[in-house]
Amino acid sequence: MTSGCVTSKRLAEGRSDTGPIIRRLCPAKVNLRLKVLGRRPDGYHELVTVMQPLSLADELTLSLVPEGLSLACDAPELPQEEENLVWRAAVAFLEAAGLKLGLRLTLAKRIPLAAGLGGGSSDAAGTLLALNAAAGHPLSHAELHRLASRLGADVPFFLQLRPQMARGIGTDLEPVDLPPFWYVLLNPGFSISTRWVYENLDLTALNKVNREAGDAWKVEELRSWVANDLETVTCRRYPELKDYMQALARQGALAQAMSGSGPTIFGLFPEAEAALQAARALRSGFPGWLAVARGLTGGETPGDWENQVWII
Repeated sequence: MTSGCVTSKRLAEGRSDTGPIIRRLCPAKVNLRLKVLGRRPDGYHELVTVMQPLSLADELTLSLVPEGLSLACDAPELPQEEENLVWRAAVAFLEAAGLKLGLRLTLAKRIPLAAGLGGGSSDAAGTLLALNAAAGHPLSHAELHRLASRLGADVPFFLQLRPQMARGIGTDLEPVDLPPFWYVLLNPGFSISTRWVYENLDLTALNKVNREAGDAWKVEELRSWVANDLETVTCRRYPELKDYMQALARQGALAQAMSGSGPTIFGLFPEAEAALQAARALRSGFPGWLAVARGLTGGETPGDWENQVWII
């Protein structure tokens, strides 16, 4: 691994024994359903979204060191120190738990940046979980949830690796039982600003039935159930994303949509072989990043899914 960004700052006055390395996988996600219900008085948007974690994951390692906090990552374009979500999560955890620990964090990025796949939020949640384990679980799940909510609206979702429905700004969560689909992921390589998407969203044009959206998983209505209101903005600016969705449909996807604010497009397939076959067929005509990943249902351990991802 190359250390594309390295930062350090003294946090502890005392010393601690060097501890063993803790390794944690930080999965990506896709939004199977994302409905915008309106704008809240605080400026945030009221949502109903169903998020599905994937076997595509960043890798975080953590070890206790005599003093200080350092972060090394292999993505030099990531922000450093206080602007990095992993850094902020580590500092927030230590403050909330009342601890002074020396930490060395290393992050191997596998999830594309600014892709609508939640990589930064997942890394932050993974940092909270790894630190809580290293410190002997001083914070309860409710305390971790409150801490995660302050770091970002998607961060609490990644505290549990299972499909969940999110409401409010995305922090009110409840479990959802979904079939174990496989996902073909197409990322064209450009970044999308989530803020820009929401600023250009025409709320008056959204269907009023969004108020009742997403209350039940309807496998028999998969093609209409999988949907994303933010496509109205992102696909208008980048119409080629619609072409990628149509290409997935031609390859037999059960449904397809954009994840988050984009630009990643995904297609659902019933089995790994069908997804791999579709991805290989799409490879020659698609210029960007392309992968196949498994949807996590909640009962797995990392050993069950760590290697169930293919970059085509």
